[in-house]
Amino acid sequence: MLRSIRFLEPLESLEPLESLKPLKSLKPLKSLKSLKVKQLKLPIIMPEKLIRPVGNYRKLLSYQKTEVIYEMTFYFCHKYLQKGDRTVDQMVQAARSGKQNIIEGCAASAISSKTEIKLVGVAKASLQELLEDYIDYLRTRHHRQWEEGSEEWNAMRELGKKHNDAAFFMNLCETRPPETIANMAIILINQADYLLFKQLERLEKDFVNQGGFSERMMRVRKEKRGF
Repeated sequence: MLRSIRFLEPLESLEPLESLKPLKSLKPLKSLKSLKVKQLKLPIIMPEKLIRPVGNYRKLLSYQKTEVIYEMTFYFCHKYLQKGDRTVDQMVQAARSGKQNIIEGCAASAISSKTEIKLVGVAKASLQELLEDYIDYLRTRHHRQWEEGSEEWNAMRELGKKHNDAAFFMNLCETRPPETIANMAIILINQADYLLFKQLERLEKDFVNQGGFSERMMRVRKEKRGF
């Protein structure tokens, strides 16, 4: 059997165009000046610099803390340790290394992230060596090392958080016995060690995101050539 075919309805069923009502909601456009075109502000991309600016190392909390540690150690060793004792030179040099390697690392940061990370790591290792010397001093002379959470430990920890100037701590050292100075130094070294650890974490993040000097050289050359 043939299927039935349904024909289209006649066009007479549709409304004439004249019957359609105009859209009154639309207002006539008087002038193009009435239109307010919103300008997009695109970010200005500055060309990458090959030599990075070097920050002021004296503003680093890690440097300020190690400067205090160096002055305390120099005072402690020359006042309370015997002349000719090799420990004097070792402790003073370790304290100085902790301070100086931060300076060198900051200076090297202009061209070498690798060197900066290495030198900050050396500063951290030098302070660990110095920490062990202070602990040995207390243990071999049967002095008490302040326990974590003790009254003295908490008080010194708070002072270390609030002060980073050497003059403040040197005034304390002049009126304290050697075992107290050693305990003070131990807490300050631990605080400096934590600051250097956080500094290394930031340097690692910057290196991963931005690369090193060689990669920066390549990007600058490509940008200059345009391809």
